[in-house]
Amino acid sequence: MALFSKLRARLFKSSSRLEEGLDAIVEDGGEETVAEAPEAPEVEATETPVETQPEAPAATQPAAPEPVAQKPAETPSRGLLSRLTGAAPAKPVVRRELDDDMLEQLEELLIASDMGVDTALRVTANIAEGRFGKRLSTEEIKSLLSDEIARIMDSVAKPLPLYPKKPQVVLVVGVNGAGKTTTIGKLASQFTAAGKSVVIAAGDTFRAAAVEQLQVWGDRAGVPVLTAPEGSDPASLAFDAMTQAEEMGADLLMIDTAGRLQNRQDLMEELAKIVRVIRKKDETAPHNTVLVLDATTGQNALSQVETFQKLADVSGLVMTKLDGTAKGGVLVALADKFGLPIHAIGVGETIDDLDAFDPQDFARALTGFGDE
Repeated sequence: MALFSKLRARLFKSSSRLEEGLDAIVEDGGEETVAEAPEAPEVEATETPVETQPEAPAATQPAAPEPVAQKPAETPSRGLLSRLTGAAPAKPVVRRELDDDMLEQLEELLIASDMGVDTALRVTANIAEGRFGKRLSTEEIKSLLSDEIARIMDSVAKPLPLYPKKPQVVLVVGVNGAGKTTTIGKLASQFTAAGKSVVIAAGDTFRAAAVEQLQVWGDRAGVPVLTAPEGSDPASLAFDAMTQAEEMGADLLMIDTAGRLQNRQDLMEELAKIVRVIRKKDETAPHNTVLVLDATTGQNALSQVETFQKLADVSGLVMTKLDGTAKGGVLVALADKFGLPIHAIGVGETIDDLDAFDPQDFARALTGFGDE
């Protein structure tokens, strides 16, 4: 799986932190055990025929050779079974009893990976169910963690839905620097490659660099970018863009918005105004409101979702910059708390680094399970 390989390579900060923590937890109070060797295959005893030679005449019989000092046989470094089967000797595995102390250490490790207190407690409780008192290895715990994380996230792994409504309006929101503009460009390019006609509206009218960046992506994907003079009312631009996209027969209209901090009431009210004006044109719009989150913000992402959901009715998430954080567990906390669809994740700068979210691949990459 190409995405898993990419995730595993890019999420090394997160997974190595978890792996190192798990190793330390298991080794603290754990004991080495050796995996039971398989039974030796039965070997039938067969008589080896010995060819007898006729005795040579006494006169021609050679003299007995002088005894030669024999080199003592070396002690075999591998057991009989290993030599018979060709298998390498079993490596000792450290296992530790899953008790209250170990659970507490696991909880602290998951909280440190930004999974959040509530989610960490829920995950460890589910892992302990039916296994409390049993001795587990690091690899077994990684497997259990991976399965539990994948279970939590399975229901939220959903691509951006497409509707027959034309144009389908996709409003993209988020704080400064989250990667909104880049995400819009990558999504537009991917939808165009899939045969959809896309129009982009550069709604960040206060930042010339954002408009220029969108135009670069538009040229790359062959997508028109609708702009307005710097400082124009973004709500008016959004309204006009809907009219133009409709006239052009576009399948999708993706509207970029200025980055805004969730604690800036004036900026959040401006976003609410954009939504109100869009609905004057089409009361069902925006058909998707995608919140772009920066993984490096950690637990602050939770408060961002709460605020944007109130003002813009967020319908789905895109998580960027997973390659730049040692705390990728925040995505698990978001899925557990809000249950919002996760449309895509970003682990780099190129167009191929934004891909559909796969819970199994993500869980394995985050925990390091299955890594050879």
